[in-house]
Amino acid sequence: MTHPAIGSDAWLHQVREQPIDPERPIIDPHHHLWHARGDWGPYLLGQLWADTGAGHNIRKTVFIECRASYRTDGPEHLRSVGEADFVAGIARASREGGGGAEIAGFVGHTDLRQGEAQLREVLAAQADAAQGLFRGIRHAGARDPNPEALTIPGRGSEGLYADADFRAGVALLGRLGHTYDTWHYHHQNPAFAALARAVPGTTLVLDHFGTPLGVGAYAGQRDAIFSQWQRDIEEIARCPNVVAKLGGLAMPDNGFGWDRRALPASSDELVEAQGRYYRHTIECFGPQRCMFESNFPVDRRSLPYVSYWNAMKKIAKGYSADEQHAMFHGTAERVYRL
Repeated sequence: MTHPAIGSDAWLHQVREQPIDPERPIIDPHHHLWHARGDWGPYLLGQLWADTGAGHNIRKTVFIECRASYRTDGPEHLRSVGEADFVAGIARASREGGGGAEIAGFVGHTDLRQGEAQLREVLAAQADAAQGLFRGIRHAGARDPNPEALTIPGRGSEGLYADADFRAGVALLGRLGHTYDTWHYHHQNPAFAALARAVPGTTLVLDHFGTPLGVGAYAGQRDAIFSQWQRDIEEIARCPNVVAKLGGLAMPDNGFGWDRRALPASSDELVEAQGRYYRHTIECFGPQRCMFESNFPVDRRSLPYVSYWNAMKKIAKGYSADEQHAMFHGTAERVYRL
């Protein structure tokens, strides 16, 4: 018997859940867009709206850089501005089309080590191209000594978070009122905490819980990694300039295996397998410094969009109305100035 392709609509539609609390307003502060990527098909406005419009009340979204549609000519340091051009056009259609969630923020990419004069030039160009959507930069630090074991290996440089030029770039973002998003692996959490302490004037956004790995050399070590991860998250949370995105744990490299099954994961499975990561991070940071994130379409290879948000609503059920609103809407609205 031939099963539907992992991540396809046919595969995802095998698990259909009714949306919980469908009127609750939500901002999804972390998704990507691209024409095509490797064996990934296109994920553009139509695909985004199909997910965000599947039953939950997704009001706004924030695009996070994924090296999409860079310019192919011109100065090397300005080529990433092509991503801002690309997203600005789709965001304009999301506002004018009236058919779904509005793409209300853009976080781009540039090398933060390039020096203040050139960095200011790039940031100004990003802001101009993004047509009012520019909110910050993600220059990810993700680096692992065994990248061949990873489905999505990071491109971070060795020692990036301790690099003086990099820290100067992150500090400049704060002075200019921009945020810094990051993505790294669990063993890099202490280095990220040191970065956060070094740049107290910049709001740092910790994506994907610091990505606890569960494949390759990390397979079979989930509980040991979780124990160290708990301590590291406690240390990061002591930095008041850091906010946490809660999601992105369903990537293949997290090792839960949902991307290799005949059926996608349900919301109950996510809560059972991953709830402790969510609860610990919320306990450490507090709801006012936490925001739920879908990380679609990457996590689409593990579960449907409706199931992800149902799981978040199950996890959030025990918190007050104000605390729930913060995690679903208010924190993202504040941090990304939406």
